[in-house]
Parts: sequence; structure tokens; C-alpha cells
Amino acid sequence: MSASLDPDRHIPVLIEEVLDALAINPGEAHVDGTFGAGGYSSAMAAKGARVFAFDRDPDAIREGQALADERGITLIAGEFSRMEELLAERGVNSVAGVTLDIGVSSMQLDRPERGFSFQGDGPLDMTMSQSGMNAADFLNNAPEQEIADVLYRYGEEPRSRRVARAIVEARPLERTGQLASVVRRALGHKPHDKKDPATRTFQAIRIHVNRELEELERGLEAAEAILEEGGRLAVVTFHSLEDRIVKQFLRKRSGSEASGSRHLPEKRAGEAPTFHKPAKAVRPGEAELSRNPRARSATLRSAVRTSAPVSRPSRSARS
Repeated sequence: MSASLDPDRHIPVLIEEVLDALAINPGEAHVDGTFGAGGYSSAMAAKGARVFAFDRDPDAIREGQALADERGITLIAGEFSRMEELLAERGVNSVAGVTLDIGVSSMQLDRPERGFSFQGDGPLDMTMSQSGMNAADFLNNAPEQEIADVLYRYGEEPRSRRVARAIVEARPLERTGQLASVVRRALGHKPHDKKDPATRTFQAIRIHVNRELEELERGLEAAEAILEEGGRLAVVTFHSLEDRIVKQFLRKRSGSEASGSRHLPEKRAGEAPTFHKPAKAVRPGEAELSRNPRARSATLRSAVRTSAPVSRPSRSARS
């Protein structure tokens, strides 16, 4: 494992479009909520931004520190949903831009020992923070019905009950290769199939273990709270579950939609919109897809902050 990062090895998805949406002016404070290999942060710093970058993955923090120091980036260990609190500790109470690149990073996918991918066999981990309940803990201890619900909700797996039954029957599971084989047998995988059927199961378990959708929802609220008037929000997602949350949030906060996610607090009637009408969603063009196939499912949504104050729900309402 390398001790430092080379951002040129990991191509940031929709980087030019993200920079256009951020419209960085030199000296502005900007947040990169998902540092990863440092691609977005480096590009933002090159435009003259004072970048505050977050990551909950200890590997990204440890390996990214040299790059951050070199490029004047403030690297912060922690979830991006806590950006308001963690920036306040550093005397920063508002920023001109927030960027979020949602989901698993290339670094995590490319390392079998992290357990995010079935392309190489590794331990069933999948934890971004490398702490708490991991994939093996969940699969070896959760009831069959709970596993089926997770696969259906977060992986949109139409045969979730069949897969969950196979998982329970195959316990204990400790390796990514084991899990992939169980799923393939349960779903009748053929070598020439275009998409490996284990993909949906791996996505679902990863999202559940890391509480990714809840983190996204809270991160959007945090960005709303910390963006100054005229501040820009840019969010890149990689599947419909994430994109739906961002789309509903921006529509609702711009006054374009009455209801949103069950997790997001409702805006009361008469409250002023906190965002202007969102820009049209952007997806990768053919040139980007040819050099970076992982960009194929990416969607960028962006919007500009108004001057309206944020409605803060009570602590009990959020818990």
C-alpha cells in the first residue's frame, strides 16, 4: 500500500463540469466533502480556492496528508455530514462552495483488502471508516428478512429473498469471493451475462453498513447551513438512490416541490427557498466515458444558495 497519493491515477468524474458549477474565485473557502485520492481538492486548489477536505476513511487521511500539505489543502478526518461543526472548530462559519462526490472511491474499490469489490478476493469488510459493523458482521448475524430488505431497498434486487436465503444457508461468510459465488449460484449467473448479478448485492450491503444515504441527507443539510449567500453546491452521484435524494432535496429547497425524503425535515409553509432553481442535471459525454468507464452512471446536480435562513429542526426531531 502506498504511503501517499497520486491524484493523477484517479480521474475525478465530471471535473470540468464541477469546476464550472463552483465558479471559484481566488481566495474563496470551499469544501470537498469526499477527499478520496484528492482529485477534486487539487483541482479546486489550482483555481485558487482555500480547500477544506473531509474524509472518514483513515487510509485517505493518512495517505493524502502529503498531497494536502503540498497543495495547501486543509485535510479533516470525519464525515462530511459534520462539516458545519468541524469547520466551526477551525473558525470557519461559512463557505463559498461545497462539493460532494458520493459513494465508494476508486481507492477503496481497487484494494481487495477493503472488501468493497468482488473483482479481487478479500475480507468481507466494506467499512469506509474502518470501524463499526462490517459486511461480515451484518451477513452472519442479521435475520434473513432483514438481509432481504436491505438487498431490495439499497440494491434494488428483485430476487432479494432468494439471495438472502442463500446467504443464510451459506453462513459463515468471510470473503468477498464467497459472497459473490453464493449470489451467482442463487441467481443463475452465466459467464456471458453483461452485468454480474453480485453487483446489486455488494452495493446494497455497502450502503447499509456505511449508512450512506443517511450520510448524504445529513450532508446536504450541512451544506445548506454553511453555504453563504451565492454559495454553490455541486453533488456527483452514481446511482438512482443517491440521485433521487439530491434531486428531491434541491427541488424542495428551491420551492419547486412540496415533499421530499422521509428523512429530510419538512419546510413549513411560507418559508423562503434556501436555493435558487437547480441547474439542469449533467452527465458525462462520450469523450469522458472513453477515458473513464466508471463515469458512465454519474450525474452532477448543482444549485446556488439564496440569502434565506435555514430552518433548524429540534434535536429530538432529527434523532
